[in-house]
Formats: sequence, structure tokens, C-alpha cells
Amino acid sequence: MIDSMQVLVLGGTGTVGRQIARTAIDLGHQVRCLVRTPRKASFLQEWGCEITQGDLLIPESIDYSLDGIDAVIDAATGRADDAKSVYETDWEGKLNLYKACDRLSIKRVIFLSLLAADQHRQVPLMDIKYCTEQLLAKSSLDYTILQGVAFMQGIINQFAIPVLESQTVWIGGGGSPAEIAYMNTQDVARFAVAALNRPETIRKSFPVVGPKAWTADDIVKLCEKSCGKEKSKVLRVSKFLMETTQTIVSFFEASLPIADRLAFSELTGSGITLDAPMEETYKAFGLNPEETSTLEGYIKEYYSMIMKRMRELDIDIDKEEKRRVPF
Repeated sequence: MIDSMQVLVLGGTGTVGRQIARTAIDLGHQVRCLVRTPRKASFLQEWGCEITQGDLLIPESIDYSLDGIDAVIDAATGRADDAKSVYETDWEGKLNLYKACDRLSIKRVIFLSLLAADQHRQVPLMDIKYCTEQLLAKSSLDYTILQGVAFMQGIINQFAIPVLESQTVWIGGGGSPAEIAYMNTQDVARFAVAALNRPETIRKSFPVVGPKAWTADDIVKLCEKSCGKEKSKVLRVSKFLMETTQTIVSFFEASLPIADRLAFSELTGSGITLDAPMEETYKAFGLNPEETSTLEGYIKEYYSMIMKRMRELDIDIDKEEKRRVPF
């Protein structure tokens, strides 16, 4: 039995934030989401979330959104179409948020960070995550830090669709392939919401990663096997090209977030392993590892759904053609 809380979710319209909001509602919490554009958050209202308009760069709107709140789940991060650098949208926003929490005596905070952020501070997004972790560690807040990796949802556009449509798959090259323990955003959400009622997680950091680490080549093979395609066309982008592209786009202010993300993509060809033991994490959060999605199951389910839809579309087209040509 959980204690119901009034929870503010930041990043509620994002890939993982929306799953956190939905999970919190399903478990009986009252959820409020701070969003910049309410019309893009109508689905959150349909789920039962309270929507308040604001921006982490506008301190007054943060104070308003925190009124009556028991806990904050911070899944906010800069978007690819933001015109400002991640150092402005994320770092200044984090400073405003946690200063407001401290000032208004809202102690319970769940922060979604990145695994091994301290080891890759040359990547702007990871540098921000590391600095935010340090900010929380020096604060008086009752924080829990979830150190995640990449999401399974991102694999769809990068690998699953190109393989299915016989398009070129672009991956980082020129070095040893990275191994990444991708995790379903729904599973990340379970950890984030579970932390609210787990005092043993307070003022601690935990890795939150998937059951197995995968290289890009492994994922391509998995997609090929799952959808019945033969060998895919793979284009490996050298580190030199990535660095050159990053330098070029960084000259233009409107492209700064692209440069930030290109820096992050360099890691895929760096030979790193983004994985960690999860036994202590499952124990601390009271969750069952058997309920965590595997990448094999996730990809299989995705292709099953897509193939079914394609068959339905073929049937619809066939019926339409029969109407046009009676014989």
C-alpha cells in the first residue's frame, strides 16, 4: 500500500516524463505537470494530470507550480529544437528549480541523471547531469538520483524502422563499439515513482539500466531477425566526421543543441560500456527484475504491431480497389 502524494512531474511531455506521469496516476498519486506549451499536453490532462504553464528559466512560474506539492520528479531536459544551449536550458533551469524547492521546504526530489556522467564531462548533457548530482549532494534536499542510460524507444527510429524499410542504418564508427544497456521508459518510470515511498533510497544514487548491454551491430542483427529482413545497409560515421560536424554547427546559435547531441553521439563509437549491476537497485526500490522489459521482447512486440497494421492497411486497400473495379 502506497502513501498518496501530490507530485510535480517536470518533463511530462517527454518520452520518459509522460510515462512517469501515467505511472504515478495509476498508482494513486495526484500529478501536476509544469509545461511550456499547454496545448501540447492535452493528453496529460486526459490521463488526469493537472497542467500548469511555466518554464524553469522563469522562477515565478516554478514557485506557482510547487504550491501544495509533496515531491518533485525531475525528468526535464533540453529538447533538440531548443534555440538555446543545454547549459542555459538545463543548468540554469536546475538551479532555479532546486533553489525554489529549498526555499519552499519541498524536500523530496527524484532526479533522472545519466550513468557515468562523471566520466564523460566533455559531453555537455552529461556534464550538466554530473553538476546537478553534485548540486543535490551539497543541498539539504531528500533526493534520489536515478542514473539511467539510453531508452529502448530511441532504437525504433535509429534501427528498427530503417531495417524494416531496407534503408541505411547510421551508426558511430571508427572505434570499438559501445555497449549500452537500453531500458524501456515504462520501466524507468516504475523506479522513479517507486522511490516516492522508499525512504531507504533517500540521499542515494542508483544505476537504472536494462537487463543486457547491446552494441549497435547486435541491435541491427536483432532487428533483422525479428522482422525477417536480410543483411541491412549500415553506414559507419567516423569520429572525425562527427567532430567536424559538431564544430561547424556550433558556429550557429540556433544549432547549439544539435552540437550538444552530436557530442553525446560520439560515445557510441568510443568503446565504453554503459551498464551496471542492478541487484541492489531492485532491492532498494522493492521491484521485481522479472517484470523489466528485455530488448528482444520490446523489438518483437514492436514489429508484431507494425506487421499487423500493415496487413490491415493491405486489406483496406484491397477493399477500396474492389469498389473501384467491381469485376
